[in-house]
Amino acid sequence: MSGVKLVYFNGRGKAELIRLALTYVGIEFEEVYLKEKSEIEKLRSDGDLLFQQVPLLEIDGKRIVQSGAILRYLARRGGIYGNNNDESTRIDELFEGTRDFCGPLLGMIFRPEEDVLKEAKEKLLPRYLPVFNKVLEETGSGYLVGKSLTLADLGLIEPLLILVEYLGDQVLTGYPQLQSFYKNITSDEKIASFLVGPHRKPKNDQAYVDTVRRVLNW
Repeated sequence: MSGVKLVYFNGRGKAELIRLALTYVGIEFEEVYLKEKSEIEKLRSDGDLLFQQVPLLEIDGKRIVQSGAILRYLARRGGIYGNNNDESTRIDELFEGTRDFCGPLLGMIFRPEEDVLKEAKEKLLPRYLPVFNKVLEETGSGYLVGKSLTLADLGLIEPLLILVEYLGDQVLTGYPQLQSFYKNITSDEKIASFLVGPHRKPKNDQAYVDTVRRVLNW
């Protein structure tokens, strides 16, 4: 074991992008899955969860919560957070946009799948796909910022993976830059390895939803 632990549920949620980032920057990690309410209560009583919620990443002698903070820590450590302040700021700007894009999609199964996908088609796709396609066209590098992969690119591939998985790759028709981006990013050796590896979680199912509700007492 590397000593790095990611504490969450055995499902995608807000930890899936953390899993991808850990894999991409080459950090081996162990997953600890919450299954019972008593487990998260112990983390809370021990003071491990600053805001009383997971994901929690134990790394370098630290316990980090808040998915955005975790991802930025990993991006800085892995050298995918830009080469200067201007690039880091642009990465932040675009990464936050990917979170707004992806957020509603993470509710799959917690909300009826047909409702989530209907909302995606009516609101998310026409709002976000043109923006990111234009940014990629402007950079001309195949990446959102600079000439190599950054946290912003990892942030964008998450909702695209979900959309293609549920709606098919035709969802990107009419957005040639995004089509190329999707192909190139998913063909990256480390990302391709993650997508077929043990840390990649399957679609949300009822068992996952039931576990989350039991642990969080929903």
